[in-house]
Amino acid sequence: METTADKTNVRDYYSVVRERRSVRHYDPAVKISREELTEMLEEAVLAPSSSNLQPWRFLVIDEQPLKEKLLPIAFNQQQVVDASAVIAVLGDKNAYLQAEAIYQSAVEAGYMDEERKQLLTGHAQAYERMGEDGRKDVVLIDGGLVSMQFMLSAKARGYDTVPMAGYNAQQFREAFDIPDTYATVMLIAVGKASQPGHPTTRLPIGAVTSWNRLEPK
Repeated sequence: METTADKTNVRDYYSVVRERRSVRHYDPAVKISREELTEMLEEAVLAPSSSNLQPWRFLVIDEQPLKEKLLPIAFNQQQVVDASAVIAVLGDKNAYLQAEAIYQSAVEAGYMDEERKQLLTGHAQAYERMGEDGRKDVVLIDGGLVSMQFMLSAKARGYDTVPMAGYNAQQFREAFDIPDTYATVMLIAVGKASQPGHPTTRLPIGAVTSWNRLEPK
């Protein structure tokens, strides 16, 4: 039976997903505390990941001189310097090396037994055989999942975001000392809009959905 609380939660969810916009104009006077940014990241990392290896890594850029340094690398997009922070979402291609520690924490929490832990730790070695390109594909998927969750968390708190692929990844690596073992997923500007993001349309769901077999559209 659906309760009043259930209906309220559904409405809140609908508000978040339907009101989220990609915002490119921010109020530079609004600062988000590191405590609140941390809370949003903690909510973001509840996203799923392949084998629960959680390969996402975050570089939070909230100091103005570093945002200015990033500006030309991001093709002078003004939101880089006006937003409260820019989150660089990265993916650790060697995350499988932490499998045992991750699964051990699940054992200690009572979520799995030792036998299950040993089984999963063995399975995680498949990532080594996958090769670097295969692992990059995995972390890009996981990085996309955690990025969307972060943006929804920010919107639920009344903040705005825009995901950014428009930057020179190699220059970013060099300027911010990103190791080769990390894939660059995206940048996310987060802050308070000074102008609302413009509404957009979506293709009809029937144009992008097939049932049981792909059909030409």
